[in-house]
Amino acid sequence: MHETAEGVAEQWVRLACEIKGINFEDPYAGEEWISGPYAVLAGAGTLAHTLSALAQGKSPIGRDRLGQATGDRVVVNALPRSVQQWTLMHGFTAGVWLRPGISAEQAKARAGLGALDRTGVSAGVGVVLGAGNITSIAPLDVLYELVASNRSVILKLNPVLGRLEPVLSAALAPLIREGFVRIVTGGAEVGEYLTSHAGVSHVHITGSAATHDVIVWGTGEEAGRRRASGEPRLTVPITSELGGVSPVIVVPGRWSKADLRFQAEHVVTMRMHNSGHNCVAGQVVIVSSDWSQRDEFVAEVERVLAELRPRPVWYPRGEERLAQACDVYPSMQRVGPDGSRALIDLPAGEDATALEQTEFFAPVLGVVSVPGTGSEFLRAAVEHANEKLAGTLGVNVLIDPRTRRRVGEAFDDLIAELRYGTVAINTWTGLGFLTATASWGAYPGATIDDIQSGTGIVHNALLLDDVERTVVEGAFRPFPRSIAGGEFSLFPKAPWFSTARSAHTTGRLLAGYAAHPSWAKLPGIFLSAFRA
Repeated sequence: MHETAEGVAEQWVRLACEIKGINFEDPYAGEEWISGPYAVLAGAGTLAHTLSALAQGKSPIGRDRLGQATGDRVVVNALPRSVQQWTLMHGFTAGVWLRPGISAEQAKARAGLGALDRTGVSAGVGVVLGAGNITSIAPLDVLYELVASNRSVILKLNPVLGRLEPVLSAALAPLIREGFVRIVTGGAEVGEYLTSHAGVSHVHITGSAATHDVIVWGTGEEAGRRRASGEPRLTVPITSELGGVSPVIVVPGRWSKADLRFQAEHVVTMRMHNSGHNCVAGQVVIVSSDWSQRDEFVAEVERVLAELRPRPVWYPRGEERLAQACDVYPSMQRVGPDGSRALIDLPAGEDATALEQTEFFAPVLGVVSVPGTGSEFLRAAVEHANEKLAGTLGVNVLIDPRTRRRVGEAFDDLIAELRYGTVAINTWTGLGFLTATASWGAYPGATIDDIQSGTGIVHNALLLDDVERTVVEGAFRPFPRSIAGGEFSLFPKAPWFSTARSAHTTGRLLAGYAAHPSWAKLPGIFLSAFRA
């Protein structure tokens, strides 16, 4: 499958660009290379290594030295896992935190999940209801259902990406040919048929909480009756990734003008990647009302939003959601060359409920304030993110090295208090999505009665059990300013930045590297990346 996916990579990206209204030669096309073929090639290649180890009777993490996090948590290193990865992603790390109390020995023994079953007996047929926004989600979910759960899969594509069916059929051809996978298209009636079919043993959905609840409980009066009696319409287990309102916690410090500009581009990327149509797009920026540079930073965010090149609001109802935000917040600023981006800077005391409880899934970025500096602010921001915002999928934290040193050990304890499935420190949670060996999904604890951002995880190519969350980290500044600021990171502006001018060439090269990792390919990737 790794080989067949490589063979259709360019066709895949060209079609995705057509669907989203992007020119194939535009830097925005880099998003489609990286979040499409690259992610699938990296995932398939890593799963192949994991299965090879299991076939030899070895744990995928048998030779790892496992770390420790606060609260008696074992940490499995997810990035980097090789010298090449260390070189390619220099300055970035990722660790998968297991649930408190799981020992290193248990972690190694349980790694493998459904692939540990040597009986050759399938766990049934799983239905995967594919996402409509990011093109790698559906094939990656199919792979996880196959390998981690030992189920054959029928994939229903979201109608928004229905035109990708020939490409994905070609990419998944070896699995289709052997009878492990089938792909179908269609609307809600097809999904309803599949999820209620007696031959199905499991359902996985990437989408909205509303769609999840329709599948589980039905609609209207039926849904009310079923909830009241505790008798769901769906009679088989369901896992889900359902998005939410993702926060960006900006810890106050003394930032240079270059820092303000770079982190403003960073925050805008978290919102504007895929034109804001991402389940983990940063929507609420939490800043300190006591930060002397607060207004300067917000002004820089507005400037970046205004200067960013035009791109379509392409996802269905995207324009409607923009209008909805404008109706709720009349003071909202429409920015950008075509006014298709919204910035809502809420003054203290104004009701933030709609901003914090509605996943707009559109280019809507809000700013709210809490008081304090240092650990006092971070504690207040963590509580705000946990208690005020809808969802538990991903949270981003931006903090400069000097401030982090001042906060000290309290920083790790406060990070552990964040109830999110992926925590990103000085990077975007999207890196967790792209890292094949990291877990992806909501923070544990949701139920079908209160689904939040979903249940279960995907990706997780090391097939780890007992996962609590993934923590990804990057440098506060790009190279070379990172070195001047005391951070050992040689990474330039990341190719997933919305302002990266060479993202389309870097994305293509990264997909080629994922197809055939080689030291010889790294110089070309670096050369392109440094032109960002």
